Amino acid sequence: MTDNVSKAPAAKSDRLLGYANGPSLEEINGTVTIPKGKGFWKNLMAFSGPGALVAVGYMDPGNWVTSIGGGAQYGYLLMSVILISSLIAMLLQYMAAKLGIVTQKDLAQATRSYTSKRIGFILWIVTELAIMATDIAEVIGGAIALQLLFGILLIIGVSLTVFDVLLLLLLTKLGFRKIEAIVICLIAVILVVFAYEVVIAQPNMGQAVANFMPQAQILHPGQLTMALGIVGATVMPHNLYLHSSIAQTRKFDRDNPEDMRRAVKFTTWDSNIQLIGAFVINCLLLLLGAALFFGKDVDKLGTFGNLYAALQDNQLAGAVASPFLSTLFAVALLASGQNSTITGTLTGQVIMEGFINLRVPIWVRRLVTRLLSVAPVVICTIIYGGSEMALDRLLVNSQVFLSIALPFSMIPLTLFTSSKKIMGEYVNKRWVTWLAWISTIVLTVLNVQIVWTSIAGLF
Repeated sequence: MTDNVSKAPAAKSDRLLGYANGPSLEEINGTVTIPKGKGFWKNLMAFSGPGALVAVGYMDPGNWVTSIGGGAQYGYLLMSVILISSLIAMLLQYMAAKLGIVTQKDLAQATRSYTSKRIGFILWIVTELAIMATDIAEVIGGAIALQLLFGILLIIGVSLTVFDVLLLLLLTKLGFRKIEAIVICLIAVILVVFAYEVVIAQPNMGQAVANFMPQAQILHPGQLTMALGIVGATVMPHNLYLHSSIAQTRKFDRDNPEDMRRAVKFTTWDSNIQLIGAFVINCLLLLLGAALFFGKDVDKLGTFGNLYAALQDNQLAGAVASPFLSTLFAVALLASGQNSTITGTLTGQVIMEGFINLRVPIWVRRLVTRLLSVAPVVICTIIYGGSEMALDRLLVNSQVFLSIALPFSMIPLTLFTSSKKIMGEYVNKRWVTWLAWISTIVLTVLNVQIVWTSIAGLF
């Protein structure tokens, strides 16, 4: 498969003003040609790729802290949270991709088109904060991975993450299919590492499977915080914007109803397959935490560095402990952070172009976003003297914020895709709409509960 890139020239005045005219991520929109009349597997291969970039957000460093920490603190109890979160993610990503393909607008553009300026502005601010929260996890994960592998001081590692913009600039020159391939390779590294570590950890699979059924005691305050952290780290609000944009990278005849139906069908297949992979990785993370560390001194496991050390500590990890195991952990952490960097940059561009109709060079966008995200990490590092525990606490709180921000993306997505006027024959089926609204209401209620609990704890 080769990239077939063509760009329509923008008007000179628009280029000078930096206004975005047309599709988001215009440089990659409609650049991957889809062959006609091929079989199921060839169509699936042609449409596969965007789902991988979306799935990356469901296995970033934020997931590591919440899922491994959840397993270490509560055993297999929160397996049901990962399952439910993954099912919600599949539903939401299906709607997001369908919105982009059918309307040729990403979620940010649709929000700007179908809501008032005031509502659009509020949603833009919340979404930008969600991008920052996601970026904080990438910064912390990348900096700690550099420290573990190469002994680089945290403050220096945090500063070095600013320059990962150069990596994305290089990748964008290679074509979108190359970006997809690199992301899939990095996902494979993470999957293989944790599959190996879980196999030798020998978790109790009977208990794990039994806990796929929700348990009432999850509403305990500490468990609720961790559960919402897992939801925030699993169901990522910014991914809805990203998927609605990159679902438009495939080039086909949009005036042909059969081609449109084929695009929606195989984009959904791609999304669900990749999200099943993300679900497996998140389960592996929790299984690893539960199998090796549940019932032990979890205060010693509160950071990536502690986890790295624990994997080679016979008293904590038992007979499976080895330096090789901990090195694999750090390599996977670095791969996860770099993957999230790629998708985070693309999402930031989608949101800026879509909400405020402003296009800026990708390196400017990435640099501004990363500097804003690095700032609280640097401040936290300086105040707490480079304490990794403080950084991990900041990371978990960022994931809880993502869970709080999620309904602000779910509500407009559900409204738009449930509108016959906007979606035509591709409008959500009634059961899809009901599931989306139930998910939104439940998450909103849980978020209100945790905010109330947090406020009450201050007095």
